[in-house]
Amino acid sequence: MSWMSRKAHHQVNDFLQSLDDLGFDIGHYHISVFNAAKMVLVVVAMFMLARLGSKLARYFFARATSLDSTQQVLGEKIVSLMVWALAFFMGIDLLGINFTALTVFSGAFGLAIGFGLQKTFGNLIAGLILLMDRSIKPGDVIAINDGKGNTVGQVRKIGIRAVSVATRDHREYLIPNEILMTTQVENWSYSNTQIVLTIPISVAYGTDIDLAEKLMLEAARAAPRVLAEPGPSVVVTALGVNGIEMAIYVTIEDPEEGTANVRSQVLRALWRLFQQHNVEVPFPQSDVRLRDTAALRALLEPAPSSQPDAAHGPQ
Repeated sequence: MSWMSRKAHHQVNDFLQSLDDLGFDIGHYHISVFNAAKMVLVVVAMFMLARLGSKLARYFFARATSLDSTQQVLGEKIVSLMVWALAFFMGIDLLGINFTALTVFSGAFGLAIGFGLQKTFGNLIAGLILLMDRSIKPGDVIAINDGKGNTVGQVRKIGIRAVSVATRDHREYLIPNEILMTTQVENWSYSNTQIVLTIPISVAYGTDIDLAEKLMLEAARAAPRVLAEPGPSVVVTALGVNGIEMAIYVTIEDPEEGTANVRSQVLRALWRLFQQHNVEVPFPQSDVRLRDTAALRALLEPAPSSQPDAAHGPQ
């Protein structure tokens, strides 16, 4: 049995030696099929090890109930970076790469990487800073500009490159971390989840203002998500061209559930109350004045009759 094992060992050594012989030399370095296969195996192994470590970090931090969501994401990112760095240096050591020789081209290589991946590294650092200072964290409700106006969405995830923001209409925006870091962001739940919604209303001139205000408050209180404290309020904002302009102010504490539905509930209830109490909602009206001119008189004069005279008609 020992003779068979020694024979198999020699055969393996001979096979590896033959693979090592298939290659060429560059200076003091020998490049062969064996070295290439070894490099591929080490790189794949380190990559799988790093991914496994990242998944384990995500698993343990997700179950760390003593930490809030921001601390969980921050801890996961830091541990993942450490795991990838450890895998990189382990791969360098297993491949036998000389760090002294590595530093010779690390400057030029690092410069090229810096120019090519500067945005990626910038977004990575910006994401870590956002998590550390807690200015934007998972679960926050923020207003983003989608080109058509401000759209409200909830932060679902802060990734290495971008922040995922989901809106009520099932759209998901991926905003680079660096943009959220360097531009003004409207965070509706940064220190307090309560926000005030403004609902503009117009009533016709001649309307009983006190009655209209009473109906507006009643409609606002009927909406389930409107808070009783602080309660809704009504103000007169302007005496407009077509009517008296007013506004209802209501407070909600769950903006992630949407704001348009709250406005719809208040307006639907108010419309029914206005109809019950004969409160008129104005619409644009215009008075047209015609100047007294000769041309206008000519248009208003009756056209001459084209019928033949009966007394002088054809014989």
